[in-house]
Amino acid sequence: MPDEITGQPATWPPDPISTERLVLRESEARDRPAVIELFTSAEVGTYIGGPRPRAEFERALPGTPGRRPGLFVVELDGAMIGTIELNRRDAEHRSHVRPDSGEAELGYLFLPEVWGHGYAAEACAAALDWFAGAFPGEPVVLCTQTANLRSMRLAAKLGFTEVQRFKEWGAEQWFGVRSPRAPDG
Repeated sequence: MPDEITGQPATWPPDPISTERLVLRESEARDRPAVIELFTSAEVGTYIGGPRPRAEFERALPGTPGRRPGLFVVELDGAMIGTIELNRRDAEHRSHVRPDSGEAELGYLFLPEVWGHGYAAEACAAALDWFAGAFPGEPVVLCTQTANLRSMRLAAKLGFTEVQRFKEWGAEQWFGVRSPRAPDG
């Protein structure tokens, strides 16, 4: 069965990925309170269209939130602090960096209380390394508002290079690509 990330056969979820300080894993029921905080936070919502109304979001959120291919929960000391997604861009948003199909796109959200500690860089690098190993030769794209300076710095740190800028959702957007690394050896 094709997965939502690649359109090719793949097994999801992978084994949990451990970094020096974090674990990237599949969503569990215990993550629900943190997911609610993440998506209803005014700070988190600043560059993604605003926070979602809390009561409405709580009603709509399943008991085990976000359990789908391409979504990693980021855990620190046993607690969820954010999410990372690697999803295929839909036909409407394809950039044609990869001409034969939609590109894999990196997305991430972290709780405001953990900003500024390097967790996003550590977790995103681990997810990108997993993706490069699972799907060698595939580029990954990222889109963020140019006003989101933290996200712009993270994109550069992760090796994304600018492809274009454009106006959408009332703001200037930055679109970049991270080309696959040459095989070792």
